[in-house]
Amino acid sequence: MPFGILATFAAYFLWGLFPLYFHALQGIGALEILAHRIIWSLVFITIVVVAMRRTAWLKGALMTPKVLGVFCLSALIIGANWGIYVYAIVSGRTIEASLGYFINPLVSIALGSLFLRERLRRPQQAAVVLAGVGVLWITWTTGVAPWLGLMLAVTFGLYGLIRKIAPLGSLEGMVLESLLLTPAAAAWLWFLWSDHELAFISADLTTQILLVAAGPVTAVPLLFFASGVRRIPYSTSAVIQYVSPTMVFLIGVFAFGEPFSKGMLVGFLIIWAAVALFLGEMLLFARRCRNEAREAADRV
Repeated sequence: MPFGILATFAAYFLWGLFPLYFHALQGIGALEILAHRIIWSLVFITIVVVAMRRTAWLKGALMTPKVLGVFCLSALIIGANWGIYVYAIVSGRTIEASLGYFINPLVSIALGSLFLRERLRRPQQAAVVLAGVGVLWITWTTGVAPWLGLMLAVTFGLYGLIRKIAPLGSLEGMVLESLLLTPAAAAWLWFLWSDHELAFISADLTTQILLVAAGPVTAVPLLFFASGVRRIPYSTSAVIQYVSPTMVFLIGVFAFGEPFSKGMLVGFLIIWAAVALFLGEMLLFARRCRNEAREAADRV
């Protein structure tokens, strides 16, 4: 199997295991977990880029207001996304978190149409509408909108939109985003410590190790993704990305035993149908483009 596919699969597989990691930190506040994740991610990813000798960009980025502005915004959005995800897991709403990442690609193409004026093909439009119907069905049958899932999808979609125009690569961008978020994260930990509520101090050794491990836990999948996604077609990556929400969904239902009503099942089936339509159309479109390119090359 090509390295690109293996590396990309490894990234999404590790992301799919995140609920098990955050579930092991139950009893720690979501904001404290988020703060540790930000700080230790900065430490770990900085070590990585220094070891790779990829630090020449930092001074220029910090001295360029436009770059700082873009990454301040992306840092706020990804910080919100991380925080919502952690809260969803530790509050027993893992299934809802999986919903967010099932519909995320559909939200992303809708945002691209809205902000970048990208034209949606009719099957894509139908997939977006169908996903919306699934969300509305879940809201109607349960009486509660899946706000956490929707916020995860929207924040990650907006993050992808901003990073599309950002002038730095994924690793460098993560360093800068973590650097920009670290003062707020450190201030929150200091506040908890001064108020005698910092769980890290009184936690057992295993929990302390897990909190420090937030750095590699966050960065290692990103390293796999950055290495793999450049080597494979976008259509292949789009299929592999559903490994993660599928694992999160299965963990929520079978490992954590979260309630999953018939109404939610119908809603998820509608959303999965939207995903199938999205993937099927995308694969057919990619094949058509390859065939047209091959025919054009043969004519030359």
